Amino acid sequence: MGVESDDEFRDFMRGRWSAMVRLAYTLTGDQGHAEDIAQAAFSSAYSAWGRVRRAGDPDAYVRAIVIHENSKRFRKQRVREDLRAAVPERGTGADDSLADRAALHDALNRLGPRQRAVIVLRFWLDMSEAETARALNCSVGTVKSQTSRALATLRKNADITEGELR
Repeated sequence: MGVESDDEFRDFMRGRWSAMVRLAYTLTGDQGHAEDIAQAAFSSAYSAWGRVRRAGDPDAYVRAIVIHENSKRFRKQRVREDLRAAVPERGTGADDSLADRAALHDALNRLGPRQRAVIVLRFWLDMSEAETARALNCSVGTVKSQTSRALATLRKNADITEGELR
């Protein structure tokens, strides 16, 4: 890559780093894993920066890499991790209380990795069922069934509504 492309990528990464770490944290529940996943995602994006730029939506491209990196981690480890109450700070406008976030993360911890990913993508990132299916490399039917099961578990365990997930 040339100097101009390097500068463009550096600016892109600086502007998106915290959002991608938050996404990875929400998927993993571990700050260290989240930073590792974000770093791997940006490393992959850097090596394909020309293609990423031409894709038209670099944010979506890097989000997809974050989701894929998280899936690889679960395939390798197949372990559940405890989500901590101390969630990394969100962007401006976050008005929910720390206790509410802690309860939500505790409830998410009770979900399996696939259900947690579906909930995060559908409700926190506001992705459609089709977009979520593409991101997770599964069918729309799987997204629907995983969403239904995850919401039922969340309602049962924490009395959480879809509105609270957004």
